[in-house]
Amino acid sequence: MANDLITRGAGYRRRILIEPAAGQVTAELEDDYHRMVVTLTHADGAISSVDSEMKRAPWTGCPGAMQRLQETFTGVALADVARRGEKSTNCTHLHDLAVFAAAHAASTASVAYDLHVSVSVDGTLEGRRTAHLRRNGKPLLDWVLEGMRFVSPENLAGASLMEIGAHIAAQDTETAEAIRVLRWAAIVALGRMMDLPANVPATTYAAGNCYNFQSDRAAESFRKPGADVDFSREGMEPMADRTGAF
Repeated sequence: MANDLITRGAGYRRRILIEPAAGQVTAELEDDYHRMVVTLTHADGAISSVDSEMKRAPWTGCPGAMQRLQETFTGVALADVARRGEKSTNCTHLHDLAVFAAAHAASTASVAYDLHVSVSVDGTLEGRRTAHLRRNGKPLLDWVLEGMRFVSPENLAGASLMEIGAHIAAQDTETAEAIRVLRWAAIVALGRMMDLPANVPATTYAAGNCYNFQSDRAAESFRKPGADVDFSREGMEPMADRTGAF
């Protein structure tokens, strides 16, 4: 059932593709609201350059985050990227892609994540919904949530998505990464149940959560018309030009 939902079900979809190569690694993401890519060039265990592209972003203020990403990670040791912090001053999606890329810099094989989070049964932010993740085509995680809290799996029942740090730390590296990927997708997916009108200023929403919502720029950033894509529509899928990787 989870596989069918990822393929055809109504709700939020996200794909992430991480591709290592000699001296560099690229991570790309597409979902309802974003298509972004980050490439880290590295030598002797450190990042020598950070390149990024926002192929699609929901706010007019988002593109400035590419420079911020360069400032955050250029010259940083690959082993220190995840501990660098500063996520709230960056675009959170670019930041995550940089972290994923750094984690796979020594790998030789690509990794593809395919995710689906349903709309809640009652259409509210607190309602029951499902979240599924496949890694390289294989089902790995299946969750049931009520708002931000787990219904299942049983060992996480009652916990908030924001309260599972110890659980993640107890997992092997691959599983821990997958949980982080699905956790963030489940949070972003709440946007499917929110009114996000075009041209609304960023100051309408909570301040400080990412680069775009910092107080010194939120008033000059507006929601882009036509930036969102409903990938639950028939014939639509994230990163359709890379679908063979998934």
